Amino acid sequence: MNVAVHTKNLHGLQSESHMSLNEAELFQALQAGDLSALGAIYDRYGEAVYRLALRILGDVTEAEDLTQEIFLAFWRNLKYDPNRGKMLVYLLTMTRSRAINRLHQKRSQQMLLQRCQRTTPTHVESNLMENVSLGEISQRIGEALQEIPENQQQVLKMAYYEGLSQSEITKKLNIPLGTVKTRTRQGLLKLRKLLKDLVD
Repeated sequence: MNVAVHTKNLHGLQSESHMSLNEAELFQALQAGDLSALGAIYDRYGEAVYRLALRILGDVTEAEDLTQEIFLAFWRNLKYDPNRGKMLVYLLTMTRSRAINRLHQKRSQQMLLQRCQRTTPTHVESNLMENVSLGEISQRIGEALQEIPENQQQVLKMAYYEGLSQSEITKKLNIPLGTVKTRTRQGLLKLRKLLKDLVD
């Protein structure tokens, strides 16, 4: 079933028949393709997921977006096993993991942008992340990376998203260190031009 569901539409999706179901029964209904069961699960646990996301991310929009992501992932993957623990614990564990991943991605993007900002005034650099949303930065960097040569894109992703040093990239790709440095420098210069409105 290919149905796009936004969490704000999940509230009230459940029927009265779902209100008395326990977690295992709700999950069985969801597995059977009953979308209203997802509404019931959201009504029960959506607030707890949102509050944890907000506490970790510190941003209302990001917390709302992650909450949507959690329940859609729960529905699409259906990996939860009622016999192994409470559904709320499973959802909160997923939320914590994905929230931390978002923070890591944000730091990686921040580092990448700061490298592009080498000639940018300090006060602009320090205020950049306050004025641009994570969603916008993610989209802009993703689009910009697609426009630079693949070999430059590769080393930048390995350096900033995987956290590898240049020597580690050299070993992993089996290319000279000088080549890694050149591709990194050229890639950053191209990114700087593509993200000119963000870094200048």
